[in-house]
Amino acid sequence: MRLFAARFGLRTRLVAAFLFVAAVSAATTAALTYREARSAILQQAQDTAVAQFRDRVGSYSVTLPLDAEQLRRLCLALARSGSAHSWTVFAEYGELKVSSTDRPSSEVITADLRDATRASAHGSFQRVVRNGDPWLTVGMPVLFDQGDGSQPTGLALYTVMPLSAEEANIAAMLTAARDGALPALLIALVPALLAARSVLRPVRDLRRAAAGIGRGELHTRITVRGTDELADLAWTFNESSTKLQESVEELRRAEERARRFASDVSHELRTPLAGMLAVTEVLDEDAGELRPDTAAAVRLISAETGKLATLVEDLMEISRFDAGAADLHLDEVDVAETVRKTLQARRWEDRVTTDLAEGVRAVLDPRRFDVVVANLVGNALRHGAEPVTVRARSGPPEDGGRLVVEVEDSGPGIDEAVLPHIFDRFYKADAARTRSAGSGLGLAIAQENVRLHGGTLRAANCPAGGAVFTLDLPLGER
Repeated sequence: MRLFAARFGLRTRLVAAFLFVAAVSAATTAALTYREARSAILQQAQDTAVAQFRDRVGSYSVTLPLDAEQLRRLCLALARSGSAHSWTVFAEYGELKVSSTDRPSSEVITADLRDATRASAHGSFQRVVRNGDPWLTVGMPVLFDQGDGSQPTGLALYTVMPLSAEEANIAAMLTAARDGALPALLIALVPALLAARSVLRPVRDLRRAAAGIGRGELHTRITVRGTDELADLAWTFNESSTKLQESVEELRRAEERARRFASDVSHELRTPLAGMLAVTEVLDEDAGELRPDTAAAVRLISAETGKLATLVEDLMEISRFDAGAADLHLDEVDVAETVRKTLQARRWEDRVTTDLAEGVRAVLDPRRFDVVVANLVGNALRHGAEPVTVRARSGPPEDGGRLVVEVEDSGPGIDEAVLPHIFDRFYKADAARTRSAGSGLGLAIAQENVRLHGGTLRAANCPAGGAVFTLDLPLGER
């Protein structure tokens, strides 16, 4: 049943079930009708033949004793009097056995019928099948009245009547029922299809509406028809869609407020932070002339102010990504030269080993590519261990032209439980990553920049130890 349900649709199953019920109903009705009709036909033929034979036997006066010729004339007379069927009449009187034909007896007449005929004053009958042919046999004793009641004469008359005509009628009825089954099923197919259509219409509407909800069309609703269970289902779906739309709209408004709040706060912090940075730079220059504890405090304030400024810039960058305001300013650059400039600008050239393929050119946003490489290398230096290696190469032409950049460190690697969350915002790994001093936004910003370029950024562990970040970007049209 599960295999049938998996291979065929709901429409096919509904039509098949409808036709199955129709076929079972038709077969049951035909079987019951056949049984009742067969019994009625045979019973009528049997009753008619028994009554006629009893009347004919009773209408003849018999004078005893009888010889063979008299018995033969009696059998012939009774045989000619059969109106509904052709009778073959047999007479048994003591040792005499004669009939209306050349055979003195018949194998159709059974011993049970003979015993029942002799024991009954009203005769007996029996339906017999011989060699596949049905027969009705009737036995009737001949009595005489002595005034004090009827007494047996010892004469028993039997008639054998074929039931082939009745069986032919019954077979014709069975054939008609069988031949009418297929047209009946074909006729039943029409209401089956109509019923399946009426049932499946709301199901199809529900499927289309659910697909619309899945595409984000939260205003999708279903037309409610009728008052049955499917109408209740459509009404419940509409209510759920309304609730979902209201919830999503509220979440969107909350998200928009949160983004606007972060953007506004970051923007408002830039001006005072710029002043604080200017002051801390002056204090850093004069820290050597201050007392040691004061100088340490000044340097701590300067460092933390720099971190705060970096965090504000990162928050503003994330806000631009969330608002969809981030755009690309593409330019064709030499990848190896761009990576070297990134390392030189941050004075990392002595701490980072490079393996850069020369002559690889790509169309990308130089500023955003610089941010990606800087965040990846800075993350490796802070959370991994030196030496850190940067590799850049172009993929094979059959891949459609790709730029692959790898940043690998020599640290303890990334915990397997951390890998799925490594690009989450404000996520900081523990254990091997406890020396984190960043905001937790660097890798998230790098991933957003890579997505903006239509590329991918993956994190993994090297077999020999250490973490490796793989940047995959399209080279772009040149």
